[in-house]
Amino acid sequence: MVGTGKYRDFKETKEAITETGAQIVTVAIRRTNIGQEKEEENILDFLDPTIFTILPNTAGCYNSEDAVRTCHLARELLDGHKLVKLEVLGDSKTLYPDMPQTLEASKRLVEDGFDVMVYCSDDPILAKELEDIGCVSVMPLAAPIGSGLGICNPYNIELILSNAKVPIIVDAGVGTASDASIAMELGCDGVLMNTAIAKAKNPYLMARAMRKAVESGREAFLAGRMEKVYLGSASSPSEGLIK
Repeated sequence: MVGTGKYRDFKETKEAITETGAQIVTVAIRRTNIGQEKEEENILDFLDPTIFTILPNTAGCYNSEDAVRTCHLARELLDGHKLVKLEVLGDSKTLYPDMPQTLEASKRLVEDGFDVMVYCSDDPILAKELEDIGCVSVMPLAAPIGSGLGICNPYNIELILSNAKVPIIVDAGVGTASDASIAMELGCDGVLMNTAIAKAKNPYLMARAMRKAVESGREAFLAGRMEKVYLGSASSPSEGLIK
C-alpha cells in the first residue's frame, strides 16, 4: 500500500506507484483533489480507480468530528465508497495518533457503515480494542510519520500480531527496503509507505526495491526462519571427513 503525498507532481506519483506494484493507494482528502476542486488537476486522472483501489484517508484531522466529516465527504465523492483509512492526529509536531479521538471516530464510522482501516499507536491493548470495535484493519506505526526510522519496537508489533484476527499493516516510519522486509518477516499483512519512496534520491528505483522487499519478507515469513542458536552449528556434515 502506498500514499500519494510529497511527490513533485502527479506524473511522478503515477510512475513511482506503478513501479511499487501496489494494489491500494491512499489519498488525503483534505490535501489532494479527487473531484472536490473542479478547476484543479484530479489525481484520479493519473491513478485509474479500475486498476488501483483508492483508499481515502483523514490525514490532517486532529479531532473525531473532522475525521468523520472527511470520511462522509469521501463517500460522496467516490460514489458510496465505504473503505476509508482513519487518522486522528494528536499534534502537528510528532504526528502521533490521538488515541481517545481515534477510538471515538472509529466507533462512529463503523456504526455509519464504513469499513475502517485505522492508524494507531503500537499499543497492543488499544490495537485489540480497535479490532473489537469493528475496524477491518489495524495499522500501528513503526515510527513517527515521515521519520524513516524503521520499526522502533518490533516486540510490540509481534504482540499485536499474536492477538489479531484482522489484517495488521505497518503504517508510518518505513525508511528503506530492509524496514519493509522486517515488517513482513514479523508476519504483518502489509506495509503502507509514502515518504520513503517520494523523498528517495531516485523514487522509481526505491519503489522497485520496496516491492521486492515486501515480497521477499513475506516469503521468508511463510518459509519459517531457522531457530536462533547462540553456538556455532556447522552446515556441513562432520561424519566421513576426507583424511
